Amino acid sequence: MQHDSGSFEVEIKLAAASPADGEARLRRAGFQPLHERAFEANTVFDTPALELIQSGRLLRLREFLGEALLTFKGPPEPGPHKTRREIETRVADGAAMQALLEALGYQAVFRYEKYRTAFARGGEAGHAFLDETPIGCYLELEGPPAWIDQTAAELGFVREDYITLSYGSLYREHCRKAGIEPAHMVF
Repeated sequence: MQHDSGSFEVEIKLAAASPADGEARLRRAGFQPLHERAFEANTVFDTPALELIQSGRLLRLREFLGEALLTFKGPPEPGPHKTRREIETRVADGAAMQALLEALGYQAVFRYEKYRTAFARGGEAGHAFLDETPIGCYLELEGPPAWIDQTAAELGFVREDYITLSYGSLYREHCRKAGIEPAHMVF
């Protein structure tokens, strides 16, 4: 949905047993890759008091496929899908953007990396992503809620499998279960 203040992103994550499992599920459902598997680096910024994170908001600088993107996400709305206001723009120079954010008083508080492959089926409103992270493999479905539900079912998942947590939250939960101190989710 487009709004003057950005758009609303609707998504879920689904845990896949492995990258091969995730890709096989997508291909069986008729999805084709939009690009080769590519490395993605993300840096989350916040105030020293973590005001954004504590209010459920996100300010992220992403570098992927030779581009840098600055993204703001609002707090998630309640529901079975993760729905948040999103404002995103390409920036010409990721390092300069980071310096600008730091000059404004923001600091890098969390870094996370993944290998991502985007998939699509012709003429459909949604996209699927295969994300390989240091804590596991996930399929991310992004699009209209009905498309997400139908696609998740086609991939062999039920609503109880839906994950609406951020990668930061998944990482902190992973560290808690493993009894390790959280740092950054990097390879």
